[in-house]
Formats: sequence, C-alpha cells, structure tokens
Amino acid sequence: MQYIIHKSNSRGSADYGWLKTNYSFSFAEYMNPDRMGFGALRVLNDDIIAGGKGFGAHPHNNMEIITVALSGGLEHKDNMGNVSVSKAGDVQVMSAGSGVFHSEFNAHPDTDLTLLQIWVIPNKMNVLPRYEHRYFDIQSKVNTWHQIIKPIDSQEEGIGIYQEAWFQRAMLERDKRLEYNLKNSQNSIYLFVISGQIIIGNNIELKTRDAVGIGNIDEKISILANEKADILLMEIPIL
Repeated sequence: MQYIIHKSNSRGSADYGWLKTNYSFSFAEYMNPDRMGFGALRVLNDDIIAGGKGFGAHPHNNMEIITVALSGGLEHKDNMGNVSVSKAGDVQVMSAGSGVFHSEFNAHPDTDLTLLQIWVIPNKMNVLPRYEHRYFDIQSKVNTWHQIIKPIDSQEEGIGIYQEAWFQRAMLERDKRLEYNLKNSQNSIYLFVISGQIIIGNNIELKTRDAVGIGNIDEKISILANEKADILLMEIPIL
C-alpha cells in the first residue's frame, strides 16, 4: 500500500473575518499544484462561519457537494425550493448537475458554525439537480462504521451521489480498533481525523485534522484509536 500523509498544519488557510477555513486541496486563493485533489475527491474545506454570516446565492454545476455539519446550524436554500437547517450529525448532498443556485448561512446569530464541505467529481454529467438532507446518529453506536454516502443507484444505507464512492464516519473509543474493506477493489481511501488520535498502517500516527491518502490497497485497512476519535473515511475512485 502507498500512503500520502497530509498533516493539519500543511493545509492552506484563510481568514475572511466572518469565515475561517482550512483547505486540504487547492481552492479559492489557495493554489498548490501538489494539492489538486485526491482522485475524484476535489475539495475538502474545514470551515468556521461566524454567527449570522454565510454565502449568498451562487451557482454550481457538475459537482457532488457534500456538507458534514459538526456544530451549530447551517441554513441551506436553493432554487429547487429546498430549505433546511443542518446540525451536528446531519449530512446534506447537492448534486449540482446541469446547474443550481443556492445559499448557505449560519442559522444562529451568536454562535459559530463548523462544518466540512466536500466536493466529489461526478461520473455522470449534466444530471437533473437534486438535494437530500439526513441525520445520522453516529454517537448512538460507537466503534462501528456509519455509512453516510453511497453511489446513487445503490440500495445500501447513506445518501446517494453520482460517483462510485462510499463515505463512512465512526466514533472510536480509546484502544478500540476498526477495520475497513474496500467496496470497489480499484478505489483508494482518503481518511480525515475530525478529532482525536489514531494509528493506521505501519505505525502512522494521525491527530486531529490530519489526513492520509491510501492507494494500491491489497488488504483491509486497520485503524487503532490512541484516544477517543471521530474519523471520516472516504473511499473514492482514482481518476
């Protein structure tokens, strides 16, 4: 197996006052030719949005846009008529397809909103735009995977996207181990540590907001929690 380690302090960052963000891959004013994505995973932004602030109506097309709410409330509105507020544990997916306008704001005036925004390059272009929002109670059952994203045509648990990709989130207790087998043997994995500390592979230690890309996977992935950890595993094609 091959490992590409991305430590949290190696990410791009920006402070716009109302928005503080870290970019795992090139985005907006952050441009790094060595960080143009990881296979079909194009964007992983780690955002803190101030109370009442956000992104006004703007367009997207031909991108699978996944938002994982970590704390606070995210108000989403789009020109398809969808209005929702995402809280911790919620995941929203917007298949931008042939084109969509949407806005995203912190629903609370006095508290910060934290979230991960993830873009995945789709395997089908110019589809009819769609939106889905769902709560996943990942804390109700620890030391196991909770599948939050799946391919659009799959009957498995999770929200569908137009890509041969699966996302898993898990809460691990200290000294607990979790294993993962690829759904598609041709895929790779990008694993992001939301919080805590884990060991993966040949004693690779990852802490809060560290990440690792894993390719040429020929066996199951084993993850050991050095302390209580919240992890997001993204199985994606290498384009």
